[in-house]
Amino acid sequence: MTEVLFESPGDGVARIVINRPHARNAMSIVVRQGIAHALARADADPRTLAIILTASGDEAFCASLDVKELRNNPQAVRDAVSQDPRFNTALAVASCSKPVIGAINGACISGGLEVALACDILVASDRARFADFHVRVGHLPAWGLSQRLSRLIGPARAREMSFTGAFIDADTAEKWGLVNRVVPHDRLQDEAVALALTIAAHDLRTLRATKELMANGYAMPLADALDFERRLCAEFLAQTAQET
Repeated sequence: MTEVLFESPGDGVARIVINRPHARNAMSIVVRQGIAHALARADADPRTLAIILTASGDEAFCASLDVKELRNNPQAVRDAVSQDPRFNTALAVASCSKPVIGAINGACISGGLEVALACDILVASDRARFADFHVRVGHLPAWGLSQRLSRLIGPARAREMSFTGAFIDADTAEKWGLVNRVVPHDRLQDEAVALALTIAAHDLRTLRATKELMANGYAMPLADALDFERRLCAEFLAQTAQET
């Protein structure tokens, strides 16, 4: 069975599917490398303007890393916490220069939640559930959960999720701002494609520059971010003028 599926039908949208439903789509080394390869392929293709990341089955988007591979394998553990996008899937997603839509079809746990948080937009099935199990299993996050989650839903709610390890349902995730929208389960993929097609109707250079502004500026103090926006806009306009 191919553990990562890649679809690019030529409409400007690429679709990457984690395909291990029998293992609740836990990320094996093969899956992580497959996602990184698929993202790099989509990012390099000028015909692709938006990317959907989702998973097979009705039960889980991703139940974190494949812990069976990590047991008694120090090198696999080192790889998992590295800054190598072949092993650090959240980094691979966050590094993509094109908009990435996460279509969350089921349980989204720990490392899976970290990957979701690295996406630009999240569309969730009404069956989706979200949880951070790191404390429950005696581990710490290494793919950005402790920082991205609190920035997205606020420190108090992030602490509740991480300290308790309890699930929140899709409606709560939408209310808290974790996901952009919740849709009926049988409409999830269609809704994600429709959103991606709307994005793909725009100019690729503008999309990339806008994503760069938002991603890099968010980490800056406001004054620095505003200056960054002005500088990038000036460069963008100058380049546009040269091309016309």
